[in-house]
Amino acid sequence: MEQYEPESLSAAQLAAMRRSFRNGRAALSRRSLLRASAGGALAVGGLGSLSACGIPAASKSQGGVSSEDHSAKEKVVNFSNWTEYIDLSKDKKHHPSLDAFAERTGITVKYTEDINDNVEFFGKIKPQLAAGQDTGRDIIVLTDWLASRLIRYGWVQKLDPAHLPHAYTNLASQFRNPDWDPGRAYSYPWQGIATVIAYNVKATGGKEITSVSQLLDDPKLKGRVGLLSEMRDTIGMTLIDMGKDPRDFKADDFDAAVARVQKAVDNKQVRRFTGNDYISDLSQGDLAACLAWAGDVVQLQADNPDVRFAIPDAGYLTSTDNMLIPNKARHKTNAERLIDYFYEPAVGAEIAAAINYVTPLDTGVVKPELTRIDKKAGNDPLIVPDKAMAAKAHGFRALTAKEETSFEEKFARLTGA
Repeated sequence: MEQYEPESLSAAQLAAMRRSFRNGRAALSRRSLLRASAGGALAVGGLGSLSACGIPAASKSQGGVSSEDHSAKEKVVNFSNWTEYIDLSKDKKHHPSLDAFAERTGITVKYTEDINDNVEFFGKIKPQLAAGQDTGRDIIVLTDWLASRLIRYGWVQKLDPAHLPHAYTNLASQFRNPDWDPGRAYSYPWQGIATVIAYNVKATGGKEITSVSQLLDDPKLKGRVGLLSEMRDTIGMTLIDMGKDPRDFKADDFDAAVARVQKAVDNKQVRRFTGNDYISDLSQGDLAACLAWAGDVVQLQADNPDVRFAIPDAGYLTSTDNMLIPNKARHKTNAERLIDYFYEPAVGAEIAAAINYVTPLDTGVVKPELTRIDKKAGNDPLIVPDKAMAAKAHGFRALTAKEETSFEEKFARLTGA
């Protein structure tokens, strides 16, 4: 796997890139799917093609298979997460929130930053999942599209609501009922990820950029627009701009959105499709405006006051990274206690202050705590969405296996992947 870390970025920008390294093969692509056609086939067909790889897929009826819970005797929980995606002590040797959990409960958290890419990580654990074996992990954090697949294939355990009183009470309403996990029976969000419009006010000549229509059509931005290489973000934001709801759209709507973006590509309006390597281009003004992820924007604004963001009146796309407990995990109860712990307002605020992503906790309970830690963060709608912003949030509906293959192929042709 090739990894690139461009020069001329500040330490904060590089940290943001490493922390927000998400769905794609490119190291700087925070949430982008694999862009090469072969990689796209893997991303789309990774689960559906298991039988061809000699690994039998679990049937839906096998979902929620639990193993013997060793939580009472083994006071430990094994937690796998993305890199730089939790609070860190000043000496960079400890995670204060996890230390506090261990001190309170006697449960040691073995925390591993071994997820750099959804598809890559899935490749590590799918043999065990498919064979009904323990992965060695009690909690894994996956982006919603992959979390949806694992739930559909019955490879994660159903959560016990009795162990999740804070999570159930304090989860923000916008995250409560995704179509892929209604009522959050199998998952709880670790953090939310908002897709917004970012622009460099110096590069736009002082002009505000507030809509996808401007990105695609404004001649003053020609050749200086960036779109995301993650299909759900670019097409989802385009659908919203077209008056369509990405939570409920038809194949014809998808095709219309692709056609609209294709027109902008053909007209040379779009400079390129990016992962979060837009950070450097936007900061330097090579991109005047782009689709961006809110966590990156918060980090970038700390270094460059010319960077602004806008929430389109039509709305914006939101997704989540989610905590799940794999089948055969040895410490289910301990894992549920840790998940619930993160939904205590003071703890959720500590995490939000450290990493600057959208907190999944309800604004009313987390904002006072976060404001005490960091007043600016507590009043930042990219971290704590206010009611107006939350009302504009749109998820991207779950796709069938056939739709995933078709849509990703069409998007790959659009981006030239």
